[in-house]
Amino acid sequence: MSDTNFPTHVAIVMDGNGRWAKKRHLPRVIGHQAGMKALERTIDNAKDLGIRYLSVYAFSTENWKRAHSEVQGLMGLFRYYLQGKIEKMHRKRARIRFVGKMDVFPDDIREIVAVAEEKTRHNEDIDVIVCTNYGGRQEILDAVQKIVESGNKGPFTEDMLRAYLYAPDVPDPDLLIRTGGEFRISNFWLWQSAYTEYYFSDLYWPDFDKSELERALVSYAGRERRYGTA
Repeated sequence: MSDTNFPTHVAIVMDGNGRWAKKRHLPRVIGHQAGMKALERTIDNAKDLGIRYLSVYAFSTENWKRAHSEVQGLMGLFRYYLQGKIEKMHRKRARIRFVGKMDVFPDDIREIVAVAEEKTRHNEDIDVIVCTNYGGRQEILDAVQKIVESGNKGPFTEDMLRAYLYAPDVPDPDLLIRTGGEFRISNFWLWQSAYTEYYFSDLYWPDFDKSELERALVSYAGRERRYGTA
């Protein structure tokens, strides 16, 4: 693939952890644990393939509606993997960033996040954007609210709104991958994905591997992005 048909930013909706576990008669938290391993593997693969930005939908604003035990299990995995793997990510020159409304998380998790972001801030091989307690509609509402609070009277432009998004410096996703056999984007990168190409995989997220990532990249390479010009 040439640089002209290779994505700069790949976004992933990591779906299917629970169904992966159910199929194996295992607790859902085991599926999430396998999903964390798949994420670690995917970060390595994305970096090796030359993807500059990788964003993942880790926890949506709607996920709080899940069973309390499952949410608590996810928080425990979040603590464990972030604390245990941040040094490895730093050695790989990966920058870790978190996008979403982090103020609702316990103090210890917010502290871990702050340490991870600061430690990896100057790494430039790959940016990993972890969308946590994130919702696309909420992001747009927050941007509008910030514009109002700034006292800006307009004229209102796309560039103005973009400046108030959670990560305005991150380029729009070129390719969005969703695993788990579902065909929706579930409130992910709503503003940014206006011209994003999509790839839907039947694999549950814990089974996602380098071969499937490469298939998605090959699919992307065969498309012509016209941005409404033809």
